[in-house]
Amino acid sequence: MYNILLTDDEQIVVDSLSFIINKNFENQVNIKRALSGTEAIELVTRENIDIIFMDINMPGLNGLETVSCIKKLKPETVIIMLSAFDRFQYAQEAMNLGAFKYITKPVNRNTVIQTIRSAMDFIDTNRGKQTADIELHKKLDLVSPMIESDFLYACIFNNDSHFDIDAYLSYFNLKENFFQVCCFEIPNINSENQYSNFLKIRDTLNENHKCLVSSFITNRLIALYPLQDYEKDDSSFVTDLIQNTFNTLNFNIHSGIRAGISKNYDDWTKIKEAYNECINCLNQVPQNGGIFFSETATISTAEQNTSNLSEFKKQLFQKFRLGDLTGVTSFLDLYCSQLSNTHSELDKIKNALFEVIVTVRNTTEEFIPNYKNEAFDNAFSFFAKENDLVTLKDFVKRTMAECISAIISKKQKAENPIIKKVCDYINDNLSEDISLEQMAEYTKVSSFYLSKLFKEEKGVTFVNFLSDRRLEKAQEMLKNTDKPIKEITAEVGYNDQNYFSRLFKNKFGISPSDFRNDL
Repeated sequence: MYNILLTDDEQIVVDSLSFIINKNFENQVNIKRALSGTEAIELVTRENIDIIFMDINMPGLNGLETVSCIKKLKPETVIIMLSAFDRFQYAQEAMNLGAFKYITKPVNRNTVIQTIRSAMDFIDTNRGKQTADIELHKKLDLVSPMIESDFLYACIFNNDSHFDIDAYLSYFNLKENFFQVCCFEIPNINSENQYSNFLKIRDTLNENHKCLVSSFITNRLIALYPLQDYEKDDSSFVTDLIQNTFNTLNFNIHSGIRAGISKNYDDWTKIKEAYNECINCLNQVPQNGGIFFSETATISTAEQNTSNLSEFKKQLFQKFRLGDLTGVTSFLDLYCSQLSNTHSELDKIKNALFEVIVTVRNTTEEFIPNYKNEAFDNAFSFFAKENDLVTLKDFVKRTMAECISAIISKKQKAENPIIKKVCDYINDNLSEDISLEQMAEYTKVSSFYLSKLFKEEKGVTFVNFLSDRRLEKAQEMLKNTDKPIKEITAEVGYNDQNYFSRLFKNKFGISPSDFRNDL
């Protein structure tokens, strides 16, 4: 089924197109109508539109201006321009904006039919290509981590003089001439959580810059960052990149991570030398965590501490605003630890934590005007008398938890009915094939709008929410029923038991069968 939007300020044109399309594409299309560019944009934001017929000359926003806006919102939309003037300038500008075809009025029936068929073929081809790309990426996601790990360990530990490094560089499409090597040591890694943490770390390391990541050796893994010429000449770029990644790892994985970073190298045969250098850097990091750059990229301890404090404080309040108590707890621990490393005077630490309480109060009152909490009233006297950092931190943590609970309760009372409707449907129909497009049609909004709304309301994408809910339901069934794993796989919406088992292990760090056996 294709959704077609007819946009023209002349009703007779809209009626003519509707007649031609309905007669020749019965049961294949849904037709929407708009009489202005503004109305068309509003429809595109709400509906999943595949093909648009757009008149050039309209009051308000003209057709070309409207197309420019729509292509920014939905670049995959097929747009067919209509005009009473056969002018090359109009046609050229329309094509430059990404229009699929330019048709002159009065519209010719055969031209309209052939153009729609071509547009449908184009859409089908793109959909097929996207499906193929998704399948290919799934396969590469399984294979690439193993090849990356083999490559790095071969470079570092293999003494074979016949090792073909160029073949690996070609496979990874590494054309850069420079690189840095990093070694990360992660606390509390064991056989049960090693693989799930590896996947999280690999995703985090690749979030802002392409890199190769090894598997764990005990609790350490290696990351190789290829650098462009302009990047290797900008030491602050590389330092900030790795510093920000290090901060993110401390939140997403575990606090107290240790990291050693080599200098830039311009010879791929020296990966082992770079690795030895980053290990020497790692050995200079305190056992309670930190990051150390090699001599050419070292930043002062004071600068690093100040940077960490600012970042941890920023993340602390971001997680607080999201109502993420786990995130708040993690970043409060990091913030307090960094305060202790930065300030030797207890009064400065107390002042910083008191500022946190003041910000928490102000932020809470943004969500809940006139909010009252006894902790706020007693905060000043409590901080004046108390000198134990652990007690002070617990006070802040407890106060933030109470405020988060109040904010969540307030938000739940005002839960968006669209998101509630989708979540209820998902919970009741996990065994079905559920897609974002289906839920958009179910709630009468566009898939684009639903995706954006879902991320804002839930903090995760629709696909990730659906996958998490299915896997959590499967975990409940493994724990509370004797149903075979194959049956559970089908009941939570998966056709392939091997694929389900892989997803389950990625999320929980253990296979479904091992999870059940350990109960």
